[in-house]
Amino acid sequence: MNGTPASGSVSLLGLGPMGAPMAENLLTGLGSLTGLGSLTVWNRTAAKAHALAARGAVVAATPREAAAEVTLTVLPDLLQVESLLGGDDGLLAGWAERGIAHPVLVIHGTVSPVAVAAFAARMRDEHGVVVVDAPVSGGTAGAQSGGLSIMVGGDPAVMPRLLPLFALLGSTVRVLGPSGAGELAKACNQIVVAGVVSAVSEAMLLARTAGLDLETLRELLQGGLAATAVLEQKGAKWIDEDFAAGGSAKNQLKDLGFIAEAAAERQLSLPVTATVTGLFQAMVDAGDGELDHTGVYRTIERRRRDPDRG
Repeated sequence: MNGTPASGSVSLLGLGPMGAPMAENLLTGLGSLTGLGSLTVWNRTAAKAHALAARGAVVAATPREAAAEVTLTVLPDLLQVESLLGGDDGLLAGWAERGIAHPVLVIHGTVSPVAVAAFAARMRDEHGVVVVDAPVSGGTAGAQSGGLSIMVGGDPAVMPRLLPLFALLGSTVRVLGPSGAGELAKACNQIVVAGVVSAVSEAMLLARTAGLDLETLRELLQGGLAATAVLEQKGAKWIDEDFAAGGSAKNQLKDLGFIAEAAAERQLSLPVTATVTGLFQAMVDAGDGELDHTGVYRTIERRRRDPDRG
């Protein structure tokens, strides 16, 4: 990717299913970038950070120790990012200790486009911190392969420092505009993902009740206009009716809430997304929130057996 090679210190906070493989790819590629060597990592569960020490990562005991010129966060929501800032062990104290006047704080998680734009303005005005929203899509498979799609919003002046780093994480990296633009693009992504997951669930339920072979149906769908990465990566979940693990329904519902917020700000009605949101709300209310979002199949199936339950 074009751009000035990144320089200065880099850290990554949050080593969950997405953050850990992203850190692995940074450790592999940082040596190719001028002025960069080690990566500092931090995680609330320290064992996950120590697992990367053998790869050359510097393990921080606190967010303060992980405060770098470019600090990447891979956390589920904005509140978790904000919780790392204050106090004696927070990022703000670490940046001050190191004399980093204008650090760059990257938010890779999926958060509210409205809230992140307000957060970026507040951090710039009160602390001199440049916040860049850069949510990712591609799931754990994309995180592991370095093939993520990264949607970026923020100050264009810092992009030459960030784009070479993002190129180590993703195969499609696009800067879309000011703060919040990346998260708005991710909201659009999540409209499609949640809608496709729900539509495939309906198709699989219809096929199963009719006695069709679901593996054959998957093959046929993937050979035509209905082909989708959802079926490619997650088709077995419907075939086996095994909806454990993966991208949780509660996180899908969280993202759908951000979409509703962004739509309301623009006085938009999104009727398909509203219906899909209702399905995921029913799924979470039924106690299935920790299941993979493809488990919305169970919610739709329950409505067939008991229309009043949902």
